[in-house]
Amino acid sequence: MSSATTEQKQTSIYPVKTTGGQERTVATFVAERAKQKNKPIYSILALDTWKGYVLFEAPNSQVVDESIQGFKHIRSKIPGMMQFSDIEKFLVTKSMVAELGEGDTVEIVAGPFKTMRAKITRIEQAKQEITVILVDTPYQMPVTLDAGYVKVIEKSKVSPVAPKTETK
Repeated sequence: MSSATTEQKQTSIYPVKTTGGQERTVATFVAERAKQKNKPIYSILALDTWKGYVLFEAPNSQVVDESIQGFKHIRSKIPGMMQFSDIEKFLVTKSMVAELGEGDTVEIVAGPFKTMRAKITRIEQAKQEITVILVDTPYQMPVTLDAGYVKVIEKSKVSPVAPKTETK
């Protein structure tokens, strides 16, 4: 087995401070410049939640410095580097259903029942849907909604009971 097949690229993530609102412009510009000059920048991340910052994955800081040099919307390169674990939460999307439980009280935030409170009676993991009973109505009305249409107001106080083990 040759060393080329087992060798992995060592990269780090370097944050760069930019002009607010220009993150995508900076990302596009640096990507083009890196491509033209054959700079090994492996990925560029401009998050909507991180205004004024763009993240670059490269083998070392010098590659990033050379790629961002002279662009007017770049304020500075933040000293040091970031760990993948620092940005992992932004890359992995959590299922909305995973955070919900039967019996939870929720507020409906979208759709025709917006602003109404409801109690979850059933959860469809595969379809990302929940069935709720509206609390604010004089009669019980079951409604099936997309899990993204609700936010939890109060978690259910009923905790799952662990099965008992028999001792002989």
